[in-house]
Amino acid sequence: GNEELPTAVNITWSSINFKTILQWQPKPSGYFYTVEIHGQTSDVKRKCILTSETECDVTDALRNVKETYTAHILSVMPAEDNFEEPPFAVSEKFTPYSQTVIGKPEIKDYSQKGSKLNVVFQDPLTPYRFPNGSFQSIQDIFQHDLEYKLYYWKDQSSGKKDVTTKSHNFEVSIDSGKNYCFYVQGIIPSRRENRTGQESMVLCTSVGRNILDEYGTEVFIILAVIAVAVITLAIVLPVVLCKRKKAKKARAVREKELLNGV
Repeated sequence: GNEELPTAVNITWSSINFKTILQWQPKPSGYFYTVEIHGQTSDVKRKCILTSETECDVTDALRNVKETYTAHILSVMPAEDNFEEPPFAVSEKFTPYSQTVIGKPEIKDYSQKGSKLNVVFQDPLTPYRFPNGSFQSIQDIFQHDLEYKLYYWKDQSSGKKDVTTKSHNFEVSIDSGKNYCFYVQGIIPSRRENRTGQESMVLCTSVGRNILDEYGTEVFIILAVIAVAVITLAIVLPVVLCKRKKAKKARAVREKELLNGV
């Protein structure tokens, strides 16, 4: 019989934006695996039949995302007689709606005008399609359960602020003339676990920085020193020159007197 065939161990569900991969060990030698997806209400679906891999993309067997599934991983000989039940291992339960990880939102556009920062972003897409063939976004599936947070902070400072939206853009008030950095993250407040999604990339604005913003005090001190030097020269130089002029005049008068006195 088949009882001596090894069965799968370390079975894990890995799911981002509803793309779901089942993984397990060990690598089979002399036998194969077949995956069966068992839902609470749906028929058993067989995936990755007679595979020598140790992973299986089971996304399309989990279309009813609110259902809870278990996977049976069967260890099968290639020429199977149908009377014997092959040995199998059973995965943990998995409910895509409450367990898939929310992937990174994509920032489409951002601008900083005066004291307003605007950020426009896009939902991650799922592998599931509408009847017209276009992909459903995670928003299409989660509806009002999904919201987004924008975290933003003044460039080179550590004080983070955040705001929440259910739409696809943010507008926040900021200090004009300062650069800000930010990222966006999806959140499902109703979940107990996996509430926060992956963070988008961090982007920073670059408003026309002037040299004083960049180097501030150093530039100010240098300019002040130059100004003081210029002012000092402006006062001191005429005095010195004037004194020299007077001295020259006095010398000329003295020389004249000496000549006349001869």
